[in-house]
Amino acid sequence: MRIGIIGAGQMARALGGGWAAAGHEIALGARTSARAEAAAAAIGHGAKATTVAEAVAFGETTLLALPVSALEEVLTEHRETLTGRTLIDCTNAFAPDAGGFKLSEPAVAERIAATVPGARVVKAFNLLAAEVWAGPERVFEGRPLTVPLCGDDAEAVATVAGLAEDLKLRPVPAGDLARARYLEATSAFVVGLWFAGHDARAMFPPLESAFAVADD
Repeated sequence: MRIGIIGAGQMARALGGGWAAAGHEIALGARTSARAEAAAAAIGHGAKATTVAEAVAFGETTLLALPVSALEEVLTEHRETLTGRTLIDCTNAFAPDAGGFKLSEPAVAERIAATVPGARVVKAFNLLAAEVWAGPERVFEGRPLTVPLCGDDAEAVATVAGLAEDLKLRPVPAGDLARARYLEATSAFVVGLWFAGHDARAMFPPLESAFAVADD
């Protein structure tokens, strides 16, 4: 598959590197050619550095791996080309808060869909840091690392699920795009706990122990 990546940071490198290693074609566009070239070199496996416009045109699927503050300009400028494409939104609108993070806006994925109404937006890969996606570990405490996916288009969700499997991850459809705001809020809450030195996984029992007995 041809995947266009907009952005040259750690998420672009981690996800792009995994997909390139799995045999996908990667074109990466960034604000400057130097940033694009450095990220493409880090990805390797034939990934090529391009302009943002070229990466948008290249991708059958496009990963938005840029700051939330830059989304409006990129999406508006390339709205026509992105129409009909699968857009993967891995962004988080984090803002500092006492004891962790809060969201600077409540629903980035929904804003992306409203800005490019013909695009098929899927929220994915936003819960964990890029270093986790780039690392070799895919099973923790005997359980496969899971990626929830939110989107309105079943075909697009299936496409992103396949890309998650290419990274040796377990994709889980988690509802329509309106539910993506819960993923975004969960990320802010959980990442804040991790940054404060707390083990967020300890809040949740395994599935077989997660259900309460109904009250009479």
